[in-house]
Amino acid sequence: MALSINCDMGEAFGLYVMGDDEAIIRHVTWANVACGFHASDPSVMHATVRLAAQRGVRVGAHPSLPDLQGFGRREMKIERGELTDCLIYQAGALKAFLDAERQPLHHLKPHGALYGMASRSADVADAICDVAALFGVPVLGLAGTEQEKQCARRGIPFVGEFYVDLDYDDDGRLVITRKHHAVDPQAAAKRALRALDEGVVRGTGGRDVPVRAESLCVHSDTPGALEVAKAVHAAVADRLA
Repeated sequence: MALSINCDMGEAFGLYVMGDDEAIIRHVTWANVACGFHASDPSVMHATVRLAAQRGVRVGAHPSLPDLQGFGRREMKIERGELTDCLIYQAGALKAFLDAERQPLHHLKPHGALYGMASRSADVADAICDVAALFGVPVLGLAGTEQEKQCARRGIPFVGEFYVDLDYDDDGRLVITRKHHAVDPQAAAKRALRALDEGVVRGTGGRDVPVRAESLCVHSDTPGALEVAKAVHAAVADRLA
């Protein structure tokens, strides 16, 4: 699989702005568009889909737990069937806007706390697989976790993702925080290259931990995200599809 750079986008809401999508989208190849449960609204979703179509960027659904106030970064206990319905609802809404712009739904990437839960819980991972199977798209997730295991069991394509702007602990788990801290763009680019070339990242405790980077993620709400996206894109441009 050719390398991609993905970015969580369309996370504004009403009059509230989140991220410089119009600038960042020039430096990514896949856009994970928020679907209304952690951020976004119908007009933001449609505008983001239209922007991606204009730039030739592939669009995936970025559904979350129903946690608008917490930006989807708080874990919740939710029954499997209800979770599946929440995810179908969100991906279906985004697909309607894609249909309006004659664009396909390209992938599915769970957001925030849901992403972390899917890496540990077979039920959560399987609910995400239900939705990916329904729409016939691959899942982005953390390699070597329960999400990849469930995708493999069900024959759903899986894309192992590496975060250039988030920390990993010494067990290889993502450190998911409510608010992202600024990162040095060149350091982020070097992390990306090391993940690609050596398959490791330096954990928070100082150990090198194994990672797999089939897609690189840049968050649009990270301070200085545009410069990070530019640096990462420049570093890996010759490897992109």
